Amino acid sequence: MCGLEEDTYSTIFTSLRHPARRTILKMLSERAMTFSQMLDKLGIPGSQLTYHLETLSEFIVKMETGKYKLSRLGEASISMLKGAEKVESVQTKRFSSLPLRWKSVFAVLIIGIVLLSSMSYVQYASFNQLSRDYGLLKDDFERVKSQNQQILLSSTAERVRTIIRDVVQIDITQYEITLLSNTMETRSDLGGVVEEILKYSLTKSRSKIDIDLRFRNNHFSLYEFSLLEGVPPYDPVFTQPQPTDILETTKGIIERYKSSTNDPYLEEMSMLLASANKTNNEQTLGNTKLRVTIYGDNAEVLLLYTASGVDFAAKSIRLLFQNNILKELSDDWFFYEVGSTQVSVSKEQAIQIARNAANDFEWNSDGETVSNFNVLSEPVSALFFPHSRTEPLVLVPYWYITLYLDREYPGGVNSIAVGVWADTGEVANIQALSGQAVT
Repeated sequence: MCGLEEDTYSTIFTSLRHPARRTILKMLSERAMTFSQMLDKLGIPGSQLTYHLETLSEFIVKMETGKYKLSRLGEASISMLKGAEKVESVQTKRFSSLPLRWKSVFAVLIIGIVLLSSMSYVQYASFNQLSRDYGLLKDDFERVKSQNQQILLSSTAERVRTIIRDVVQIDITQYEITLLSNTMETRSDLGGVVEEILKYSLTKSRSKIDIDLRFRNNHFSLYEFSLLEGVPPYDPVFTQPQPTDILETTKGIIERYKSSTNDPYLEEMSMLLASANKTNNEQTLGNTKLRVTIYGDNAEVLLLYTASGVDFAAKSIRLLFQNNILKELSDDWFFYEVGSTQVSVSKEQAIQIARNAANDFEWNSDGETVSNFNVLSEPVSALFFPHSRTEPLVLVPYWYITLYLDREYPGGVNSIAVGVWADTGEVANIQALSGQAVT
């Protein structure tokens, strides 16, 4: 039995033990009474009545009118008293003639009845209290949850405004903005990274724009712009005139992005862009390499991590432009770490390792095992790009070799792809590919 129940039982038995207090409870069960009315009825000194009322504090309630009435515990106690008195009145004559031993047994039974009734009430009261407490806790939980959701939405909205308005400089006051979707998931394939993707629609009289944003562990990761209706220069509407030079545009974007995030790796990027030679498509400063590719009206600017002569393209900030409009801005520099810069396997060695692995390779197509195939000596594709090995966000030097077959085999297979770790020469993976164009 818990301490609360023991205290309650002690209060009940102490209060019911004195006849004057039982009389007070009986009087109040009939009607509410003032202190003076009870005093006249009982004929006892006022100090004694005060003492009894203080002892019965759990059983009575003083109303605003000054009168006293029974509490719920008092009503329950009266019910027990009446039950005990009824039993006593029925058994009075027989009880007086019973031997002392049986009188003792009967007294124990009466006490047991009172005890059981008291326990039932205490359990009932405890259950009601627990139910009320549960309800209050549930209400508090829902209130806190709602508050946290509002804080989250407010925080997310501010991050979105920072990217769209401050970094990209789209004038959001000119558009009706609608949140189309907001999804959040934990990416187990990326080591438990929490990824949030928001899709917005920006609409005005002459155009409609869709903007997607991605945040990983609350850090900005991707901005994608789609102009669904409208023709530049009408859309998008910017807060400031935009430069026509790609490097100048990139410099401004990176400066504003640096101001909004204060990420230290952006400092070296800003310095590189400030000193970049517009005639040189590839330039390096420290561990940052600038690579600019222009094709027609489109352009790609890549700021990637480089160390010991090894380029880590996955660890980069990438900007894509179309008609001088920023279509995509991605930042995975903060996301990845470099695990190794050791390159012990050359391109030629990686190709030979891939050919050796293909000699023992086979695949299944519609229940048929294909192992008898011919690999062409030319063409062959060898791409170098570090990616993860055992830890999903740690980059390791890696060769991706594509070997082409002399014809199309079952399953539409016309090439075999082999991954080779450039630091150890081990084969990372091998797979059959279908529909690959010969390069």
